[in-house]
Order: sequence, then structure tokens, then C-alpha cells
Amino acid sequence: MNSEDVKLVKPDALGPAEIEAKAETLAVGKTKMTPAKTFVAAMLAGAFIAFGGMYFCVFLGDSTMPFAAQRMVGGICFCLGLVLVLCCGCELFTGNSLMVAAKASGKISWGQMLKNWGIVWVGNLVGSLLAVFLIYMAQVYMLNSGGVGTAMVGVAAGKVALAPETMFFKGVMCNIFVCLAVWIGFGARTTVDKVIGILLPISAFVAAGFEHCVANMAFLPMGLLLNTVAGVGTPGAVTLGGVALNLAIVTLGNVVGGGLVGIAYWFTYGKREQA
Repeated sequence: MNSEDVKLVKPDALGPAEIEAKAETLAVGKTKMTPAKTFVAAMLAGAFIAFGGMYFCVFLGDSTMPFAAQRMVGGICFCLGLVLVLCCGCELFTGNSLMVAAKASGKISWGQMLKNWGIVWVGNLVGSLLAVFLIYMAQVYMLNSGGVGTAMVGVAAGKVALAPETMFFKGVMCNIFVCLAVWIGFGARTTVDKVIGILLPISAFVAAGFEHCVANMAFLPMGLLLNTVAGVGTPGAVTLGGVALNLAIVTLGNVVGGGLVGIAYWFTYGKREQA
């Protein structure tokens, strides 16, 4: 057994430099997927994140919970989404912000990266909307005598009411945490490693109320649907214009946050010093 074989079977997690190299290799692989496969994989990711959001709102449906306990345990519930994404294999727009490391190394072009981001963003949206339809038809919002539906509308209304600059910086902060969780996942050797590594960064961003564009692709349409069709909450609390504005600004914030993580680790561990 040679040294490369030993690396493949050793139980130790990958080191930072190995993770950075793996991130670049994965980015190159993403650009080689066909658009159809990329789109379907992105749909799965959008649905998985929506399922995490559903779990979060089911927990929030109990309004008697103290704030701290609600945010902490609710954040852990939301981790379901990224656990499914990383362990089951699919394409998540926010995590793909890390492709900037491969771009910085010259292994992929701007066109390849932006094409992937565009297909994945739309795929995430379609998957999220399909999940919203399933969740709505299953009447999850009726749980706890409608308390879950009230929580769903409340979450969406709070997001669309934010000032644009607050949305942006909440988006930046969110994807710093998400991409660090994905980075940990890249270094994991087992499924257990991935799950445990995801818990703290993801539950932290949820507890702090940061903004994730893919999660909002489910949170906001669900809130809009319940508010306008089912009559849950104050009329007009969630509007289509508010949904569109939030998604646009949070997407930009997420790109900046994820890009900062990718570039920082590329500079530290991936950049080759000139002789």
C-alpha cells in the first residue's frame, strides 16, 4: 500500500491545505456536469433546505418556548437541510460560492463559474417551490392548531420587513457560516463527521437571524401563500415585491460572504508563491 492509498483510508480529517485542494477539484467537477444534471441536483438541494426550514417552523410553532431555547433548538432543526445536501449529494448555490477558489487558481473560467451559479440558483428556486407546494398540500401549517402556520408567516414577514442594507449584511454573515460548515464537510471522512461538523455553524447562523437566499426561497413563498391564500396573519404582511427584493439582496450578500471564505482559504493554503 503506497502513501496515496494510506491517505484514502486513514480516519483523520483532511487538513486545511487538503481541504482547499479538494474544494478546487470539486469546483472543476461541477463545471463538467451537464446543465440538466446540475439543474436536477440543484432542485434536490432547494427541496432539502426547504425541509430544514419546515422543521424549523414546526418547532417555532410552540410560542410558549423561551427565546434562547427556541433559537438554539430551532437552529439545530434547520441543520437537517444542509445535512441532506452534503450527505446525499446535490448542488447548493450558497455552498458553490466556494468555487471562487478554483477561479482564483485559474482552474475554471468566469463563464464556467457564473453558468454554474445561474443554473444552480434557478434549480434551487424550483426545488424550493415544489417543496413549498408539498408542504402546503400536506397542511403542515395546521399543526398545533395553526400555530405552525402563524410561525411560517411571522418568519417571512420579519424577513421582508428588514432594511435593504440589513438584508445584505445578514446575507454576508450567513454565508460565511454556511461556507465554513461546507468547508468542514469537505474535510470530513465519515457521515458522522459531516453531521457533527455542520451543527454549530448552521445552528449559529439560524439563531442569529442571518439571511440565506435558498432558505428564503421556501420561507418567503410559504409565508406569501399562507398570508394571501389561507389568510394567516395580518393581511399584506408578506408581499410579492418584498419577496423579490429580499431574494435579490440576500443573494448578493451570500455571494460576498461565501467569496470571502473561498478567497481567504485560497490565499492562505492554495495560492502558490512565486519563485
